[in-house]
Amino acid sequence: MRFRFPGLGRQESVHDYVGVLVPLEEAHLHSHSARSGRCEFEEATSSSDDLDIDEPEAGLPKDGDNEDTGMLQMSAAEYTIEGLRREVRKGQKRGQWSEYELKSKLINKAIQDIGMGRYNWQLFVLCGFGWFADNLWMQGVSLTLPSLSGEFGVSEKQVRYTTSSLFAGLCIGSFTWGLGSDIIGRRIAFNVTLLITSIFGIWAAYASSWTSVCFLFACMGTGVGGNLPVDGALFLEILPDSSSALLTLLSVWWPVGQLVSSIFAWYFITNWPVEEGWRHFVMTIGLITFVMFLIRFGIFHLFESPKYLLSQGRQSEAVAVVHGIAYRNGKKTWLTEEIMDAVADVEATERIRTRISTANIIKQNLMFFSFGHIWPLFQNRKLGIATLLMWFCWSTIGLGYPLFNAFLPQYLSHGGSGGGDESMINDTTPSETYRNYAIISVVGVPGSLLAAYTVDHKSPFLGRKGTLAISTLVSALFLFFFVAFGTTPNSQLFFTCVEAFCQNIMYGVLYAFTPEIFPAPVRGAGTGVASFLNRVTGLVAPVLAANVPGDGTTTPIYMSAFLILAAFVGMVLIPIETRGRQRL
Repeated sequence: MRFRFPGLGRQESVHDYVGVLVPLEEAHLHSHSARSGRCEFEEATSSSDDLDIDEPEAGLPKDGDNEDTGMLQMSAAEYTIEGLRREVRKGQKRGQWSEYELKSKLINKAIQDIGMGRYNWQLFVLCGFGWFADNLWMQGVSLTLPSLSGEFGVSEKQVRYTTSSLFAGLCIGSFTWGLGSDIIGRRIAFNVTLLITSIFGIWAAYASSWTSVCFLFACMGTGVGGNLPVDGALFLEILPDSSSALLTLLSVWWPVGQLVSSIFAWYFITNWPVEEGWRHFVMTIGLITFVMFLIRFGIFHLFESPKYLLSQGRQSEAVAVVHGIAYRNGKKTWLTEEIMDAVADVEATERIRTRISTANIIKQNLMFFSFGHIWPLFQNRKLGIATLLMWFCWSTIGLGYPLFNAFLPQYLSHGGSGGGDESMINDTTPSETYRNYAIISVVGVPGSLLAAYTVDHKSPFLGRKGTLAISTLVSALFLFFFVAFGTTPNSQLFFTCVEAFCQNIMYGVLYAFTPEIFPAPVRGAGTGVASFLNRVTGLVAPVLAANVPGDGTTTPIYMSAFLILAAFVGMVLIPIETRGRQRL
């Protein structure tokens, strides 16, 4: 297969995609409305009665203020310059829309009219590589802990600092690449994150000391930590609004990463000497990551995000990317530079090549640390309570989840003995430990799929809140059961399988529920703080696990159980349910 390297200096041009452009007068024939079966010339209603439906509480910004649902369904008569001008300005309450905002909404509409197609589904898989790699390495590092302890003579408690080094890298990577993708572009960050992950991951297989292993895992974490923010942003920015639920389905790749990691660990770590097995294992998942990088960079032609190009004053390239997506999907588009300028009231002959400066990008990305930017989340009691409870849930889960899962191979290796003096009685063999871990990983995969089904179920006990609360409660209970009744390898396996299944449901729903709670004007701030708290508390977990009194085999699990139980209480108290509410 011939490899192409599309990221090196190529600029997109509409001339590369001849045949995809249709006149604005024919746009309605290739629109989202036409695919939805609406009457060709049916006019959209805009009565005052319609505008009062489902009005939020006073003081709460409506999603429509920034993201217009009306543009999903437009009649043929509205596909005119004047019609588009009205549509992109709907929801304006105060101030003026900027030129960038107006043109961004126009790009959203053009992508919506193209719809889901081959390019979007290919990108779904390639962005899934990011979710896959995230858990491939998070669980992979956990699976090496017993071997690192054996080869380098590090105690079982001290070796847990290895996970701290990984989380330090994840914190740096998630912030750096989230910010960097706004400066250097999504396409470069999309490829480089996996490259960094694979380079330092493979390098770690040759480490000569435990300290160097920790350092290389931290460096690897700076790459893998950028996958979720970069891949999620890129996928969302080319995703039609009507298919936005697919962003949630990306989480299905996460447990698959754990499954692959556990299978290779089972094979290599149990069939090679202690100083060789983990190295072969780390080398293998490093090579898998490198292959994913090659597929992304060398085989797939990735378009840069049109939103990023627009923010850099590269409007012609942004339009060309929309044409390219239409071409790859076998569809038509009506978007041109002339239409964008006319709708935004900018004369093409006098257009200034505006761009958002690097300093402004950095300032905007740091704004979620500003109290002034976060304050709208607390402008009414209901939203303020929901915000605090959601952040509380992310923090407690961020601390509780790794206290158990990051050291699960160590817990399983004791076979239910508790690590006391009689531990040799029930200690499991390495083969049994890693076999059980692989079984647990298999059981966890259906949890993400079930979550995608139950979140929209009409039962009063399910939906977002119900599914999230039930799965979290069961997770907490089975953590207690693991310590209290997990006295044999088989009983531990059963309790952990239930735990893995419920935790994947919990995370699947949490990733969908969180952004839906926050209104569009402050959605980035709300989710950004939640993600930040989750990573920081995850960094603290290995430090606690390494310094708790006793042998460290039961206390961290009890702490994890209490934290997850506290998250359950917080979820029950959240005063908002988003099931059935239109996602923007």
